Formats: sequence, structure tokens, C-alpha cells
Amino acid sequence: MAYEKALVAGKLRRWERYLDNYRLPRWEDIPDLGLYMEQVILLLREYLDYLPPELKEEQFITAATINNYVRIKVMPEPVKRRYYRIHIAYLIVILTLKHSLSIALIQQIIPMGLSEEEVEQLYSSYAEQHRNACQFFMDQVRMAAGPILDHRERGQYAAEDPQDLVVMSAIVGGYARLMAEKLLLLEGKNLENGGSISLSGVRREQEEP
Repeated sequence: MAYEKALVAGKLRRWERYLDNYRLPRWEDIPDLGLYMEQVILLLREYLDYLPPELKEEQFITAATINNYVRIKVMPEPVKRRYYRIHIAYLIVILTLKHSLSIALIQQIIPMGLSEEEVEQLYSSYAEQHRNACQFFMDQVRMAAGPILDHRERGQYAAEDPQDLVVMSAIVGGYARLMAEKLLLLEGKNLENGGSISLSGVRREQEEP
């Protein structure tokens, strides 16, 4: 792999400026007018427009995808073919997590059968955490890419060149997904049935992951 350091540094700085201003919509800003499918797709593409232009997938959000989410019951059915705030909130959460988690695990984060008030609380908390995670991520990028960005703010394990940063990012992404999956699997469990201690009461945390 060959990279021009100045090009990578410029791209990272532009992405940082964009993400610094990026926000998921607030609950009250999501339309609750009853939108048709075509309007929902356009709205979601606007809301989730944080991929670099060359990485955007034209088919990232499609009618078929949304219909499938309804069919497999990971989001509420539209009302007379119209989608309201609650539907759009479900879709925002699902679509922002789909590249990190399986649909089954996403259902644990935003399950079916919630009241509109519960969805509002869940979505508002999610949007806040999305923003926090974005800021945390950019802080880590500044530390990891310190030598590439030519500044003194760098971490102990900073990548010395763009190729190292690519590999490091891919590995960190895998670990982050694994941690989220492992934590989601602990929902509703305790020390006795969560795999942290053996039948004899001896902790097994050093014996198995």
C-alpha cells in the first residue's frame, strides 16, 4: 500500500472538521407528519450523510431494506404506508449500527414493543451517545495519527505512517465490535450465570475471555 502523507493528513483534518459539527437530529426535529417511503429515504440520506463522498453507497438506504426491517419485525409497521417520528427514530438507530452489530444484537438496543415515550427517551440518549462516541473517536484519531498530522499530541502507540494507521484502525474496529457484542450478551445475567465464576465459586476471568 502506498499513501501520500500530505493527502492523508489533509483528509483527516477535513473529516475532523466535518464530524466536529455533525449531530444526529433531535427527537423533536424528526418530522411526525406521516411521510411516504421516498420521502423517508431522502430524509435518512440527509441525516446520515457523514461518510466521505467516495465511500457513500447509493443503495445504503433503500425501500427494500426498510420493508425487510418491517417484515422481520425489528421496527414498527408504517401506518397506512406512512412513516412517523417513531419509525424514523428506529431506522436511524438501526442504520447507524448495522455495520457494527448484527440485527439480532441491535434489537437488544432498541427492542420492539416500546411506547412512543420510551422510544423518545431511548433515541435521545442514543443521539447523545452517538455524539460522545464521535468526539471520543476523533480524540483517538488525533492521538493515533499524531506523526501523520505533524503535531505533538500523540499517543504511546501512534502510527508512524498512513499504512500503519489503516491497519491499526481495522484492528481497533474489530476489538470495539467484539466488546459491544460481549457486553450485550451479558444483559440480564449475573456472576452466577454470566460466565464469570465457576460452579466452585472460583473466578474464571483469567481462564477464558
